[in-house]
Amino acid sequence: MKNALVVYATITGNNEAVADLIIKDFQENNINVTKKEISLCDVQTLCNFDIVVLVPYTYDNGALPEEGLDFYDDLALINLSDVVFGVAGSGDLFYESDYCLAVDSFATALSAAHGIKGVENLKINLYPDTTARQEIKEFVKQLLLTTKTNVSE
Repeated sequence: MKNALVVYATITGNNEAVADLIIKDFQENNINVTKKEISLCDVQTLCNFDIVVLVPYTYDNGALPEEGLDFYDDLALINLSDVVFGVAGSGDLFYESDYCLAVDSFATALSAAHGIKGVENLKINLYPDTTARQEIKEFVKQLLLTTKTNVSE
């Protein structure tokens, strides 16, 4: 059975809702899932999973979540060459050019750590609605397809 880790950061609860929907979809596909809040997650543990999904929020002019800064910096210290990853996050379109920038920043850092990008970044406006729910299902589906072709049992 494949193992997935979903790491999230949230202020409003929207990103935890996104994380929970991702987890539900993994579980429906018989994936063993662990959920961690970003400040409680040691970056080294990412290497123990087949799939890693990060769900960060973007703060103040496109900044990374403060509680995730050490986590972000520590990504430069690991090798994720056997790990398929995806990054999703909730934001607010009101912030225009700063919308969900942390999603892109974390995806870049995971790629730099030699992770296998399993799916395009997913950006959700505010709380996940019916449309976002379908996008999350497709996000997980693509991660699973990539994992199937890149990670051996």
